[in-house]
Amino acid sequence: MPELTAQIVDTFLTGPQLGHITTLNPDGSPHSTVVWVGAEDGEVVCAHLSDGYRKLRNVARDPRVSITVELPTIAPSGFQHHLVIEGRARLTEGGGAELLQRLAREYLGPDVVFPGPGAPDGYVLRTTVDTVRGVFP
Repeated sequence: MPELTAQIVDTFLTGPQLGHITTLNPDGSPHSTVVWVGAEDGEVVCAHLSDGYRKLRNVARDPRVSITVELPTIAPSGFQHHLVIEGRARLTEGGGAELLQRLAREYLGPDVVFPGPGAPDGYVLRTTVDTVRGVFP
């Protein structure tokens, strides 16, 4: 398994860059959505308060995912700096609200409270990395 180096985590997986996650629909077509992303224990993580999202149903059936993150900077080659991670995801129950609060500080500001009091515990989608590629600064 390729490693998520400290530099990759610091550069791409510490907000406010949004992640784009692609899962596979039952017919094999791609389903892409935008998510807040972070890193925990060598995995890419994103949080959800409900398990009803299509991406989560897709992962339960087929764990293969692709996650991309772009930076606003351009490499000398003319390509935007970006990270592509391919791997296998799994949904774990609990911890979603806590992860959303941590990510909200990176995406919205240090004093924000999100998702707010009384939010369900939610779910964490954890992606184990198989492939890392991209154009790095």
